[in-house]
Amino acid sequence: METHEREYRVVRLCNLLSLSRSGYYRWRMKPEGARAPENERLSHQIRQIYGEGRGEYGSPTVYAALRGRGFAVNRKRVVRLMAKMQLYSKVVKKFKHTTKRCKDDQASPNLLKQDFRAEGRNRVWVSDITFIWTFEGWLYLTMIKDLFSRRVVGYAITDHLRAEGVLEALTKALRSRKVQPGLIFHSDRGKQYIDRRVRELFVKYGIVQSMSSTGNCYDNAPAESFFATMKKGHLFWDPFQTREEARRRIIEYLEVFYNCVRRHSSLGYKSPVAFELQQATLA
Repeated sequence: METHEREYRVVRLCNLLSLSRSGYYRWRMKPEGARAPENERLSHQIRQIYGEGRGEYGSPTVYAALRGRGFAVNRKRVVRLMAKMQLYSKVVKKFKHTTKRCKDDQASPNLLKQDFRAEGRNRVWVSDITFIWTFEGWLYLTMIKDLFSRRVVGYAITDHLRAEGVLEALTKALRSRKVQPGLIFHSDRGKQYIDRRVRELFVKYGIVQSMSSTGNCYDNAPAESFFATMKKGHLFWDPFQTREEARRRIIEYLEVFYNCVRRHSSLGYKSPVAFELQQATLA
């Protein structure tokens, strides 16, 4: 019965496609098609690019990287090959906030209003704080990112949620970048960002403070997105045994992988460092 059913389906398929049954069976008996060696080469490149992205890249980024390497490939083909190899971008749900919010009368106005464009380096910085679990207890990462190039320009890793983390990250950023008065510094309404010492640094360098509206995660989307990507790609898959191990991995991720290697679709699939170098040559 199974044989008759299979034969019936073959006949239906051949009639639908205007093919002969003999032609169909000749095709079935053929060795691997001419595209097989090319698919193998593409698959090798895809695995390599996916590995470089540490599991973060989906098909759009892999496709752009292949085109950058000179492969004239169709995007649907990349999607199909990645699905066949079961290579998917790692995804994780949103994570909770950990900081206490300041009162409305203590907050600075929202100057960005979800407009996350920047006309050049050191025009707009965004910042946020997230938590990282280790078997020795919590760590907290304060991050500052330049919106123009998406480069992390300052960070601090602490075992507390006090304002010293913001101070350390901000001091590091100011030492590494030459800023002009008028730079906008945007964050959520965490109490760390209204600390007297933090605001004194803003005044000293002519930095204009901006804060998200209450409870609206979209007002600081670039910073939230950064943490979501970092966690889903690297921090939720392997629990850290010690705080020192977590520190090493986070520093390597920020300074080596994220800033220098990771491709960003918003930067024409370049890394932040490569994008800044390109912009410098065009200036």
